[in-house]
Amino acid sequence: MKTFIRDTMMIIMIAGVTIVGLKFTAQRFVIDGPSMATSFRDGEQLVVNKLVYEFHEPERGDVIVFRPPDNPRDEYIKRIIGLPGESVEVRDGVVFIHNGDGSAFPLDEPYVSTPAERDFKGDMIPENNYFVLGDNRNNSSDSRGDWTVPSQTIVGKAWLSVWPPAEWGLVFDYYADG
Repeated sequence: MKTFIRDTMMIIMIAGVTIVGLKFTAQRFVIDGPSMATSFRDGEQLVVNKLVYEFHEPERGDVIVFRPPDNPRDEYIKRIIGLPGESVEVRDGVVFIHNGDGSAFPLDEPYVSTPAERDFKGDMIPENNYFVLGDNRNNSSDSRGDWTVPSQTIVGKAWLSVWPPAEWGLVFDYYADG
C-alpha cells in the first residue's frame, strides 16, 4: 500500500511539474482569419515556443505570435520580414529590404501565393522592433499600418501545427537574406 501511495504521489508531482513547465514554455494558438493563408488555414491550431527568444534574437522569416500595439489583449500571428535598422518597401508585388548602408535586396518568398497589390515604403525599423507581414498580403493587418512589433510584445515563435491532423508537422521558416 505504501508503494502504491508513493508511486501515485510521484506521478501527480511529475504531472504537475510538466503542466506548470508547459505553461511557461509553450502555448496553443488558433489561427483566426485569412491573413496567413496559404501558410496556415483559418482554425488551424499551432503550438508556440515561448522560450526560443530567450536564447537568440528573432530572425527574418520567423512566424511569430505577438500582442499588437493597438490591442495588447489580442494576439496576432505574422511573419518577420524586416529587422531593426532596416526599412521595408513593397514595389510591384516584390518586398525589398533596405539596409542602413543604402543597399537593398528583394526577398524570395515562396510562401506568398498572391503578391501585394499596393506599393508601400516604410521608415527605418527602430531598435528592438520588427516589421511583420501576413503571408496573404492583400488581406492582412500588419506593419504596413504604420506600426512595428516591439520585442517585448512577442509571445513566441510558431513551432508545430497540431490540428487538423492533415496539417500536423513542424512550422518551417524561410530565411531570405538576399
